[in-house]
Amino acid sequence: MHVLIAARDAKVKRVVYAASSSAYGDTPTLPKHEGMPPNPISPYAVAKLASEYYMTSFYRCYGLETVCLRYFNIFGPRQDPSSPYSGVLAKFITQMLNGEQPTILGDGKQSRDFTYIDNVVSANLLAAKAPAIQAAGQVFNVATGTRIDLNETFHTLKKIIGFKGEVNYGPDRAGDVKHSLADLSRTEKHLGYKPLVNFEEGLRRTVDWYRGQQQAAGACTAGVGCGRVCGPRPPKRVSL
Repeated sequence: MHVLIAARDAKVKRVVYAASSSAYGDTPTLPKHEGMPPNPISPYAVAKLASEYYMTSFYRCYGLETVCLRYFNIFGPRQDPSSPYSGVLAKFITQMLNGEQPTILGDGKQSRDFTYIDNVVSANLLAAKAPAIQAAGQVFNVATGTRIDLNETFHTLKKIIGFKGEVNYGPDRAGDVKHSLADLSRTEKHLGYKPLVNFEEGLRRTVDWYRGQQQAAGACTAGVGCGRVCGPRPPKRVSL
């Protein structure tokens, strides 16, 4: 609300909002399209959907151009695997690179439209520049239009990383959505969006980045031959 009020008062041309596919909830219809009635399950999903409504209302009431992009399971470099908000792929990749056994919550048959970050960047830029008649006040899916289940995901990562272990299974997570798949027809028609990077290529790029971070963190800072494996250095403090 603060952002929207400030944008309206400053006469900002357009606000692009990072919405979420969680607004669809666990409805069995696949693929999910923007014309479906929302059915959020979790408090997080409710909050994301409420913000969509605020965005649309500011366009209708005040003429502030707004565009809502419903992201589907974004992954890529720089995700923090230790964060409770981090995606499953960041956790799987870092665990498997460390030789640790990853855990799938549930039977692993739940599927996701995993979307590499470059696709999201492209969608954001398109949403910022699209003609108002095509984009303002609208909601769009951002994904790849394909889905893969977590068991398949694990085996793909196992091949890319060279992991020798197996996966562990835990209890289902409350409020989790069973299947997720985006219909991209509206996004393609109005924004000119096309996925740039497919799932497996995105996984390879992501694994390469985390592997590079792991190697950098393992570089010794106390001199050659000390035998110690060092973690990442804390940021330098700057006094003004």
